[in-house]
Amino acid sequence: MKTTSSSTELRAALAALKPYFVRAGGFSLLAGLLVLAPSVYMLEVYDRVVNSRSHLTLLMLTIAVLVAYALMEVLEWARSEIMRTASVELDSQLRERIFNAIFAARLQRAGGGSTQPLSDLKLVCDFLFSPALLALMEAPIALLMMVLLFMISPVLGWSAVVFALLQVTVAWCNERRTKPRLMEANRTSFAAQQYADSSLRNAEVIESMGMLQNLQGRWLEKQRRFLALQAQASESAGGFQALGKLLQNTLGSLLLGLGCWLLLHNQLNGGGGMMMIGSILGGRMLAPLVQAVAQWQAVVNVRDAWGRLEQLLQAVPQRAQGMALPAPRGRLQVEQLVAGAPGGGQASLLRGISFALNPGDVLAVIGPSASGKTSLARMLVGLWPAQSGKVRLDDADIHGWNKKELGPHLGYLPQGVELFDGTVAENIARFGPVQPAQVEAAARAVGMHEFILELPGGYDSPIGDGGARLSGGQRQRLALARALYGQPVLVVLDEPNSSLDDEGNAALAHAIHSASALGTTFVVITHLGSALQLANKLLVLRDGRQQAFGPRAEVLAALAQAARPAPAQPAPAAMQATPA
Repeated sequence: MKTTSSSTELRAALAALKPYFVRAGGFSLLAGLLVLAPSVYMLEVYDRVVNSRSHLTLLMLTIAVLVAYALMEVLEWARSEIMRTASVELDSQLRERIFNAIFAARLQRAGGGSTQPLSDLKLVCDFLFSPALLALMEAPIALLMMVLLFMISPVLGWSAVVFALLQVTVAWCNERRTKPRLMEANRTSFAAQQYADSSLRNAEVIESMGMLQNLQGRWLEKQRRFLALQAQASESAGGFQALGKLLQNTLGSLLLGLGCWLLLHNQLNGGGGMMMIGSILGGRMLAPLVQAVAQWQAVVNVRDAWGRLEQLLQAVPQRAQGMALPAPRGRLQVEQLVAGAPGGGQASLLRGISFALNPGDVLAVIGPSASGKTSLARMLVGLWPAQSGKVRLDDADIHGWNKKELGPHLGYLPQGVELFDGTVAENIARFGPVQPAQVEAAARAVGMHEFILELPGGYDSPIGDGGARLSGGQRQRLALARALYGQPVLVVLDEPNSSLDDEGNAALAHAIHSASALGTTFVVITHLGSALQLANKLLVLRDGRQQAFGPRAEVLAALAQAARPAPAQPAPAAMQATPA
């Protein structure tokens, strides 16, 4: 079977944990052997102490079995801690890769762009020290117990094998009955959680228009379905778990009875004490299978989580780190660009866009709604790949440029402003090392310095999740300061004045004028005529196509000429009215 790259990533991370599994397996083997200590103690007491009536022998045997108990618990604890450490190691290997894959999937609008894979990773890591996996580690002990049973009597050995096969059948039936319901329950639970998260994000709209009861009803319906499916799966699993325990208990009594029958016929190796030993060995032989059946829900859940992680990593391969490029200077070239939203099939939102800007140029992009302006903004900062054509910054493809290297040289203000829980300074500094002088310069550029100083903590004032403690205009100006932080060479602003008042518009104009004079290239997407005064070049889009591009005055003149009605033509002679 061909191994996919995603499968290779996950399995390579798991293979790196081999030393942990080896040590934990060794401890499991030792602990499994010590399980026989009570049986040995019982035999020795009956054989040595009762016959010899020696108190010293009883004392020494008791001390030995207590030491065995203590050692067994220490081994169990050590095994659990080893696998817990392996869990932490697996998380450290995969968490950054999976977080980046989620981020890339969100950008590409591909499946997996939610936080579910982070929960899946936690589920996989937690499974490493779960009772289900620890039970599987005891499988070699179960084989050893079976060998010992055959040594006592082949009849006892084959009887145990038959019950083991029955236990495997129970596990298989449990899988067939519970897996579909558990998978559906997990999907329903995830859908209910997403629905609740979406509703909470729009709490103001829901409250203002009285939608809470209706949305709550839909969430409750999803939640009830999840609980019903989970209950059905639990009922089935509980029945199979009870059946597994019944087989284990029945085997113990059966082996005891068979051992007695064999003893009466002089066919039991080791004498009468082997009756009890055989019963105990049979129970220990089936114990891992019984534990696996009892923990089968955890096995199904982690298997589904593993599959989803493989699917995500296959859909979003790890990007190779390209050669480091010199810092850009701000020369932008768009060459016959054809682009569409990732995951949107072959539909193109932009077709045949071509223009070039020099450092310090200010381009205004205008056009009616759905003309492709926001799509162009995303292409210019390298968020979306091109279907054909290129967006180049200083002759380098901007989409393939390492964003960690390119990011400090770019500024981007999206249409939907997003701020993050932290301080004013941290948001302006893009949550990197805060350079106070640069933070203050960016705040002054957008006219927010005085406002920030009036806050209780100044630049160290927290703004709340999403900037909840700021007004719409303040959030937009703070996001603009973030875009201008560090004097980037290319700044793309998508409707930057949609929430600004006159003072904010004046600050925006001053910021663009000052930065462009220092060589920063601006692309300003707008529908307001006042923003056109800031630009020296103009791009007009319509239906995803480039209608006009060039110096602002020439393009405006051409648009005015095209919009001017044609002079009226005299009617043909045959159509002119004749005098009465």
